[in-house]
Amino acid sequence: MPRLPGRELLAVTVQPVLLLAAGTVYVLIEARGWSPGHTIFLFQFAVLGYLALLEHLIPYEPSWRPDRREWGWYGVYYVLTAVGGATGQNAVLLAAGAVARPRPALPLWAEIPLALLVGSLASYAVHRAGHTYAWLWRLHGVHHVPGKVNVGNNGVNHVADVVISQGSVQLALALAGLSGRALLAVGLFTVAQGYFVHANVRVRLGALNHVLAGPEQHRLHHSTDLSEAGHYGSELALWDKLFGSYTWRPGCAPQMVGLTDPDAFPATGRILATLVSPWRRTAG
Repeated sequence: MPRLPGRELLAVTVQPVLLLAAGTVYVLIEARGWSPGHTIFLFQFAVLGYLALLEHLIPYEPSWRPDRREWGWYGVYYVLTAVGGATGQNAVLLAAGAVARPRPALPLWAEIPLALLVGSLASYAVHRAGHTYAWLWRLHGVHHVPGKVNVGNNGVNHVADVVISQGSVQLALALAGLSGRALLAVGLFTVAQGYFVHANVRVRLGALNHVLAGPEQHRLHHSTDLSEAGHYGSELALWDKLFGSYTWRPGCAPQMVGLTDPDAFPATGRILATLVSPWRRTAG
């Protein structure tokens, strides 16, 4: 087999490196007793830094790189997203005690894939609902305002949208009675995937596109051509294939990303207007 040039090697190894990193961090948490919360926080920034570097080394679309002003906006949205995610998860955790099992019903090796399936299905369902129902779209549409897709604007979300989406996923996992160890493993994978699918990186995933979600699929999700804008899953390709929203094929790429009606939402930099605008709209 011929050796690949450096940049081509990066293009085919981005996702495997992230998967290996998530697995390694999980093993270290289990073996060393590291704090899961602190470790996931640091892991998140490591993933963000790794992908931001690759956006400069092997960019998919150089014009999609965020400038300094946009990074400032993304930082504010990141804080809001973190607050919203914590609020949604904590609200569910307070109620989960009533349905939690005293001990897991399954061994860990079976719990982890079950947690991935349950969590990714819940995520798919609430994401698709955000594109289907007008009252949810008024929140979720904030994420689609930028006319570019990059690792930084993964966090551009309305805080209420994050509360609903994170809360729904956590509720599904709590009702499934899965252990914290299984949720930790899947959580690390989900963090890596969430940033990866938004990365403005030229990747070559090949057959993995039919198993896991990736940037090639998710760029189509942000397409202004709604006939190709499926791909609601950020972790697995399974649910898009099963429910008819898988549109990617080799060589398929969006002509333009963003909103079909750019005036429907405030610009990304108008953060306060973005936060209050859904409540000023009427349903329909």
